[in-house]
Amino acid sequence: MTTELRLGLERVRSVIAAAGPITVAEYMTLALHDPGFGYYATRPALGEAGDFLTAPLVSQMFGELIGLWALECWERLGRPTPFRLVEMGPGDGTLMADMLRVFRVRPEALAALDLWLIERSDPLRARQAERLTSAQPHFAADLAEVPAGAPVILIANELLDCLPARQFVRTEHGWMERRVGLSEHGLAFGLAPAPQGFQPPRGLDEAPLGVVVEVSLAQEALGREVGERLAADGGAALFIDYGRDRAEAGDTLQALVRHRKVDPLAAPGEADLTQHADFPAFLAAGASAGAKAWPILTQAELLRRLGIEARAEALAAARPDRLETLERQFHRLTHPDEMGTLFKAACLTGAGLAPPAFAPDDSGKDGDNSPD
Repeated sequence: MTTELRLGLERVRSVIAAAGPITVAEYMTLALHDPGFGYYATRPALGEAGDFLTAPLVSQMFGELIGLWALECWERLGRPTPFRLVEMGPGDGTLMADMLRVFRVRPEALAALDLWLIERSDPLRARQAERLTSAQPHFAADLAEVPAGAPVILIANELLDCLPARQFVRTEHGWMERRVGLSEHGLAFGLAPAPQGFQPPRGLDEAPLGVVVEVSLAQEALGREVGERLAADGGAALFIDYGRDRAEAGDTLQALVRHRKVDPLAAPGEADLTQHADFPAFLAAGASAGAKAWPILTQAELLRRLGIEARAEALAAARPDRLETLERQFHRLTHPDEMGTLFKAACLTGAGLAPPAFAPDDSGKDGDNSPD
C-alpha cells in the first residue's frame, strides 16, 4: 500500500470515526479535493497516459468549434468591450488554447476579452498557466471572484460530473440515504434514514424498490450562481458533460484509474470520481435565478450544428496523411457508441441572446471563422 493510499484511507476513516458515516457527496468531496490526498488537489492525471480522456484531448476540432460558438455569442451580444471569457475546470488548458486560436481570426474580439480560468487544483493551475502564458489569464477559485459589470461567455467541459450528489434508495421502509461507513476491510456503503422532509425529484417518487436516486445540491447551486450572473451582466454559459436530459434513477458514481472503472471506495484520492450531470436540475436552477434555459442537445447535435463535418474535411484536405486519425477523432466525438449521445450540452443565457446551435432553426455554422 502506497503512502498516499494509506493517507487517504486514514483521513476518511478518521472523519467517519469522529462524526459517523458520511454522505456520498461528502466522501466524493474528500476524495477529490482534500489538500493532503485529494485526487485533484495532489495528482490529477489527464490524457491517454492518465486516468481519463476529455473531448478537447481527443481532437482540436472540439475546442475550435467551442471557440467558434463563443465568438459568435460575442458577435450576437453586439461585440461588447470588455467581456469576460471564463472557463470553469480548464483541465490542462487545451480547450482554451484551441478556443483562442479561433479568436485570433478576429483581433478586435481577442483585444476585448478578459480571460478568467476558474480552477481549485494547484497542479492543474500550473499546467494551465504554462500552456496559456501568452494569453495572460487571471485565475479564480470560483465564479464569485470573477469581476462583475461586463457580459460573460462561460465554458465548462466535464465540470458538473465532478460536483457531488447525494444518493437515496427507496426501500420498503421509505426513503433511505446511502452513506459511506467503516467495515472490517476498509470502507463500505450503508443506509441511514433520509433527512426529514426529503422529497425525490419529480417523477421519481414512485421509483422501484432498491433503485438509487441522486440529488446534487452542488450542481443546482452552480446553476443558480451562473443564472444570477447572466441575469445581471448578460452573456451565455455552455456546459458539456455526460449526464441525463430527463429525470432518471440510477447509481452513476464511478471511479477511473488508467481509463478503467475501479471500486470507488477502494483508494480515496487515487482515482477520479464522477457522477452524471443532472442537466434538468441544473438548468431549472439557472432559470429560477433569472437566466433563460435552452433545450438540451447531445454533444453530436451541438458539434454538427457548429460545423464539425466541414472542419474535419478542411483538416483532411490540409493534411491528407492524417485522414484516418481525423476519422477516428470524428467518430469518438460524435458517434452514439462513443461520446456523441452520452455527452450533453446545456446552455443558459441572459436576456435577448439567441445562442448559436441552441436557438430554433439556428445551425450556428460560420466556416469563415475557422482557423487555418
